[in-house]
Amino acid sequence: MLRLVPEVRRGKPLRLLCIGAHSDDLEIGCGGTVLTWLASMPAVEVTWVVLSAEGMRASEARRSARALLARATARKIVIADLRDGFFPSQYARVKGVFEKLKGKVAPDIILTHFLHDRHQDHRLAAELTWNTWRNHLVLEYEIPKYEGDLATPNAYVPISPSLARHKISHLKRCFPSQRRKDWFAPETFLGLMRIRGLECRSQSGFAESFHARKLVI
Repeated sequence: MLRLVPEVRRGKPLRLLCIGAHSDDLEIGCGGTVLTWLASMPAVEVTWVVLSAEGMRASEARRSARALLARATARKIVIADLRDGFFPSQYARVKGVFEKLKGKVAPDIILTHFLHDRHQDHRLAAELTWNTWRNHLVLEYEIPKYEGDLATPNAYVPISPSLARHKISHLKRCFPSQRRKDWFAPETFLGLMRIRGLECRSQSGFAESFHARKLVI
């Protein structure tokens, strides 16, 4: 299988822009990938954006981001307070958040939601990612949910067993507000990483997967 590994430009860090609609989306969709790159790259700068988080969920988002990005060379955490579940009706406000980011970050890789996600907040976040950054590598992560909208990915990042376990323990520790939900279970996250690891023949047996719509090789 062809392997393309992100490389740090000589003397410069890898710059990541991570966009999530809700406070645990990034950790679920690409937490293992971010941990893997932080562990394997000499320098990584991360801009971490959560579009909807208030009260306890905002506290969880900040605590999670600080812990997950502990090894980053630099990190910027942006927590917005858009209304959960109502992004399409708040289009101008959501667009405003993206426009502010556009003038402040120049990422090498953008991690965002799947463009065909059935959750309206996720879908709009993905649409505005493509609308805002038109000359960047965008990788769309996946979120398992009731709607059953997992699709066939075309990009994979192998995850070591230790980092797969780290991701799961991190989710359990940092998001106590979600523990009562039946889908928020270690088996959900580990099972999906195991399936994606099988698909890409990851030596570790685990991987996270993405949709890469445009690549320049």
